[in-house]
Amino acid sequence: MNTIIANPTDTRNRIDVAYINKSIDYEEYRRLIDALIMVGRSTATHESESLVEYSKLNVVRMKRLDKTIELIPEAVEYVKRISAPQTWIVITEGWCGDAAQIIPVLHHMAAINPNIRLRFLLRDDNLPLMDQYLTNGKSRSIPIVIVLNQNNEELFHFGPRPQALQELFYQLKANAIDNNSIKEEMHRWYAKDKTVTTQQEFLQLLLENE
Repeated sequence: MNTIIANPTDTRNRIDVAYINKSIDYEEYRRLIDALIMVGRSTATHESESLVEYSKLNVVRMKRLDKTIELIPEAVEYVKRISAPQTWIVITEGWCGDAAQIIPVLHHMAAINPNIRLRFLLRDDNLPLMDQYLTNGKSRSIPIVIVLNQNNEELFHFGPRPQALQELFYQLKANAIDNNSIKEEMHRWYAKDKTVTTQQEFLQLLLENE
């Protein structure tokens, strides 16, 4: 079952401009996570020690990816050519492992072209928006990336993870693998893939909706 969706024009979700106005940029998002960790908290509306620990791991992941990501040539070439303004809204949380693996890719892509604004919203603070993008109609899985045109109309959305990894996730769940082992297996997949699949799938959606 697909997790990456390009919405037909007649069923596109409309994004209230208030969400765009309250969104934050990449640097603000990173600073927020760091500041909360310093006081023993996460971005979640409910607190737990495990979420703080996940957040710490994700900071390490994002720092590493910020230094090591190599964009595929076809992504660089296409993103450079985007001439009309776009806004990429990411629904996320600092404790989310998939977000830590995907967000730096988006940051590197958006940095290529000043016509692209990359913005972030915390899921638990924006549930009415999140609930328009449920995975399989029921799960508040993140990250969700909503790509808007210059009129703030949705072109498509992507998430919560690359399709190949989502299929692996379903297989592991079907085999009753425990959650910690699933997370470990998924992060091994990300490490081996080196962000290539994320780049390819996101680029394909950009191409299909230009």
